[in-house]
Amino acid sequence: MKDYKKYYIIPAEPALVYAALTNPLTIQAWTGEEAEMSVEPGSEFSLWEGSIVGKNLEFEEGKKIVQQWYFGEQEEPSIVTIKLHPHKLGTSAELRHANIPDEAYEDITEGWDHAYFAALIEFYEGE
Repeated sequence: MKDYKKYYIIPAEPALVYAALTNPLTIQAWTGEEAEMSVEPGSEFSLWEGSIVGKNLEFEEGKKIVQQWYFGEQEEPSIVTIKLHPHKLGTSAELRHANIPDEAYEDITEGWDHAYFAALIEFYEGE
């Protein structure tokens, strides 16, 4: 199991980025795929038509999202924490993904960089 930590600069204020990560209609706008999401702790979510699924654990409006991502049977839950910080260019998103299965690590880190955050940054740059 491995951990991944990275910062991404998103050209939008934290409140907008938070909405883009938690509102199913906004998620659909920047991913182009259907999404199921709620800010209810304990609710399950599905992104990119089910290629990312898990459980929502904790929310701090405009500041923090904590989720458990499912990878089948795992001893330790895989936890994703996204913290949003104001930045002169918009938002600094601090990503921390703990307990990524070794065999999925490369795909997951590539996904964070080239799909998830790349699509979000492109969405706001295009406005």
